[in-house]
Parts: sequence; structure tokens; C-alpha cells
Amino acid sequence: MDDVLRRLAAVGPFFTVPYGKEPPGPGFRPLTELYGEQLGPYVAEVGRRIGSGSGRVAASTAQLGIASRLWSLGLGCAALAGRVPDLAAERVWWRLPDAGSLQLWLPEPGDLPASALGETVLGNLGVLDAGLRERFGVSPKVLRGNAASGLVGALRVLVDRVPGGAAVELAGALLADGGALAGTGTFIHEEGLGVAFVRRSCCLYYQVPGGGFCGDCVLRTGRRRPR
Repeated sequence: MDDVLRRLAAVGPFFTVPYGKEPPGPGFRPLTELYGEQLGPYVAEVGRRIGSGSGRVAASTAQLGIASRLWSLGLGCAALAGRVPDLAAERVWWRLPDAGSLQLWLPEPGDLPASALGETVLGNLGVLDAGLRERFGVSPKVLRGNAASGLVGALRVLVDRVPGGAAVELAGALLADGGALAGTGTFIHEEGLGVAFVRRSCCLYYQVPGGGFCGDCVLRTGRRRPR
């Protein structure tokens, strides 16, 4: 998996992750700690940075950011080599610098088949989502929509930079009827035109001062406002 992660770093900084037995600096801890005792402080810090306060909006924003990173790593590796790292919460480590976004580190990346993409990413997010529902009251519909949005965001980058249709097939299967993210939105891919996605929920970012609507937001379509 080391060679795949090296190649993935060329896609862009959001797809880059340090790996190996030595961390790239001090302060890294397993995501299980973030999802446990550190969840409240982390959401509060996200809320401070975006100006929303510590509540549902900050919690949803925090989850979407983590989901986007995990999908970028998993889908990117699958697109490049047909393999994915093991992204279980106890195997991914994190730290939050004073400035900038959450940083990740994989001490032992593991090596799973591409078919395990949904299981390993959504298994990780399932631990996070349980805490966010309990502590901040974020609805499962919003959290599943965020997971789908993060997946499509990673796919948009990959279809422009990694040849082949592996990423499209994997993402499409997860979003299709019967897939793990079925019902989260309308997904379309047309060769040469790219990816289109309209989700059936809202990440709540429009409530951030000056936030506006995301490109895939249900509120852009004139449908009823979700809760």
C-alpha cells in the first residue's frame, strides 16, 4: 500500500496522508479518541473557526470534513490500484494544528480490496456519527447526506486527474439503489462532462454567517427545507 499512497499524493494535498511507524510530528492520536472524549472540544473548535458556535452546524461541518478526507484516501487508492487502506477508526490517527484543517496519519495502512471501500469508510464514520447524534442531535439523514457529498467531492477531483472509470463505478455503486448510500441524492456521470449530484438533505452550512448554499445542496432545487 505504500506505493499507492505515494502515487495518491500527486493528486493533491487533500489526498496526501503520511504513513509509516514514525508520525510526521507530535500530537497525533487515534481517531477513536477524537470520536470519544475529544469530540466535544473538536466540534467546539470547528464552530469557533467557522463562526457558528458549538452545535449542530459545527458538528455537521466537522463530520463532512472527516468524511471527505476518508473518501479521498480510500477512493483515490481504489482508482489507482484497486486496493484501499484499512481506514477503521483505531487505525487512523489525527491532530488539529493551530491553523489549517485536520491532519491524518496512517501508522499501518493495511491493504484491502477495492470492494471494501464502503465498509471501511462507513464503518469509521459510523462511530463518529453515533457520537454526533447523541451529543449534538444531528439527524442520520444529514450525516448520510454528508457522507455521500464527501464521496462525490472526492470523485470530482479523481475523474479529472486519474484515468479510468474505477472510481466512478465504485462511487456509483454506493449511491445506487441497494448501495450503502442509496437515497442520499441523485447521482449522474456522463463521460466527458463529469459528475453531477444533488443531495436530498442539507449539511446546514447555510446557517454559518456568510456560508450560503453548497453546490449539491437540496435547497438550491427549491425543495422543502430539510431538518
